[in-house]
Amino acid sequence: MTHSINTSMGGREWTMLVSLSVLWGGSFFFVGVAVADLPPLTIVTLRVSLAAILLWTTAIVRGLRPPKGLKIWAAFLGMGLLNNVIPFSLIVWGQTQIASGLASILNAATPIFTVVVAGIFLPDERVTPRRVLGVTVGFLGVVLMIGLPAINGTGVLAHSAVIAATLSYAFAGVFGRRFKKMGVNPLVSAAGQVTASSLFLAPVALTVDGPINLADLKLTVLGSVMGLAVFSTAIAYVLYFRILESAGATNLLLVTLLVPVSAILLGSLFLEEELRTVHYLGMAMIAAGLSVIDGRL
Repeated sequence: MTHSINTSMGGREWTMLVSLSVLWGGSFFFVGVAVADLPPLTIVTLRVSLAAILLWTTAIVRGLRPPKGLKIWAAFLGMGLLNNVIPFSLIVWGQTQIASGLASILNAATPIFTVVVAGIFLPDERVTPRRVLGVTVGFLGVVLMIGLPAINGTGVLAHSAVIAATLSYAFAGVFGRRFKKMGVNPLVSAAGQVTASSLFLAPVALTVDGPINLADLKLTVLGSVMGLAVFSTAIAYVLYFRILESAGATNLLLVTLLVPVSAILLGSLFLEEELRTVHYLGMAMIAAGLSVIDGRL
């Protein structure tokens, strides 16, 4: 089912992972703006549909063509369900009930699930004490950095939805390892999975949410949807499949520990938000956890 991967990431993989964390860190902001005027399923559908158009345009310009095999498209559909339809819908709905900060903390639990799921299904990504320790230290760093908000009974379903999304991401990382063996280019893998997601989501969104008039939307909402599609989906998924192909599911989904770091640093740089001591301590714990996993500590 899989080809072997590099369990210890080099400079190229770390650069792509940090870049991916910045692109995905912006998705919580974009969703927070868009949910004010658009229903969740519509946001997710627009996100993957616009990304699919952009990715296939880029692929065709580069001389790549959509694959014709039914087996590959069935794999795209499975990946699209696990990596887009289920988690995007759950997270967007969850953010209608809970703050984006709490959503990002819950999302940072993804590597914990990935270590377990990959350890069960992938022979070259077995659970090791080092990985468990590293993920735990990194996750505690996220909690320390953001602070654990008060959790009340009214948000239990929303919390559960975001946690279920992280579990879906873990299975997606394991499932996506098959594309390397199938010889699918990472750009085509990214385009194929968002296309399959779009075909699945479009009729569901029209039925549940009804049609929308884009002309009635504010420029900020339109900009947020485009940001989600272009940066947090199209470009992000090309990096996603390149890292998955090279370093595996466990290393790839460490990105969710870096997303809150990216969000806080971006806020400090562009929104003049204050960096406090607890932020530096949290980042240090995340760095230590990543170094333990990577074998450098």
